[in-house]
Amino acid sequence: MRPIAILSVLAGLSALTSPAASAQDRPPRPPAFASPEVTAEKKVSFRIHAPKAEKVQLSSSDLPDAGRGLDMTKSDEGVWEATVGPVVPGAYRYSFNVDGLAVIDPRNPATSEANNNTFSLVYVPGSETSDAKDVPHGAVAEVVYPSQTLQRPRRMHVYTPPGYEKGEGRFPVFYLLHGATDSDASWSTIGRAGFILDNLIAAGKARPMIVVMPAGHTGPFRFGGAGGVSFETQMAQFEQDFVKDLKPYIETNYRVIADREHRAIAGLSMGGAQTLNVAFGHLDEYGAVGVFSSGVFGITGGPNGGAPDTRWEDAHKSTLDDAELKKGLRLVWFGCGKDDFLLKTSQATVEMLKRHQIDVVSRDTVGGHTWLNWRDYLVEFAPLLFQGK
Repeated sequence: MRPIAILSVLAGLSALTSPAASAQDRPPRPPAFASPEVTAEKKVSFRIHAPKAEKVQLSSSDLPDAGRGLDMTKSDEGVWEATVGPVVPGAYRYSFNVDGLAVIDPRNPATSEANNNTFSLVYVPGSETSDAKDVPHGAVAEVVYPSQTLQRPRRMHVYTPPGYEKGEGRFPVFYLLHGATDSDASWSTIGRAGFILDNLIAAGKARPMIVVMPAGHTGPFRFGGAGGVSFETQMAQFEQDFVKDLKPYIETNYRVIADREHRAIAGLSMGGAQTLNVAFGHLDEYGAVGVFSSGVFGITGGPNGGAPDTRWEDAHKSTLDDAELKKGLRLVWFGCGKDDFLLKTSQATVEMLKRHQIDVVSRDTVGGHTWLNWRDYLVEFAPLLFQGK
């Protein structure tokens, strides 16, 4: 090719790739804005750039006025905004609904994973128990272990206390279970379990311990079983995996004190029911049991009335009435909000256990079925574990 022809081709390519040509093809750059934005007054503003949207809402299970969707307002630049608060210090999940499409906040890298989806996450500082303070910090690890029960790898999150990495000493172990639709990451993200334990340990209120946060679901889940594994099947699968695979893995690979006095279990909602199944199915292995916003499902009868379901009590009767076995059960702790839809279930379970001469500490608190309560329950429960051992 002649030199003049080569120069002509290069000139044409340069024109196609020039900044002016590229700028014509690119959409206009969105305006500068931050989301979320937390003020000193603990108000939180959320923003998203959606200039062509007709309706945008803020959704959150815990933020005030956002449970069923809070309408956002649109600026001339196409930025939608909503402000809530002041709110109680702590972690909050949220998402946006843009013309019927649920999306996370593209300006916020902080997220909290659930079983089938992900939420954006905002933290409002000011909590004595869950802030990231200037204290020694432990570590939360994402751990994959082999499940022979389910014939596939499974994931859990494990908190190890400050100093564990030095390779010295053995520690009590606390199994902490999440609720329905959540994941093994939930307690360490929106639940702030790692920071809560760091602060309690630093203050001398809780003993250094390993906290194991398993995956409570064994597959995709929806209430009613549509599009996933049924609730009953998942409960049974989880218990088998926990007993045969997860707990042995922890006791083989972590420096835990593997006896009843130094082993505790607690869970919220679905995890509370799983806790009761695991603990009272193997009561010789657990010295402390915590049930947050939960109990024996069905114990109060069906939603339309009917006789209470006594199958759980009947199945565990020999354990419930074994005086020798109960001697090593140092703590059974229940907490539930007065506006929680499982309050009656919690109360009925407490009364059932008391009929079998089991001492129960029961706390009816304000609020509902919410992380605002579950973080507080962890703050109350953890200091009661492994004391004097």
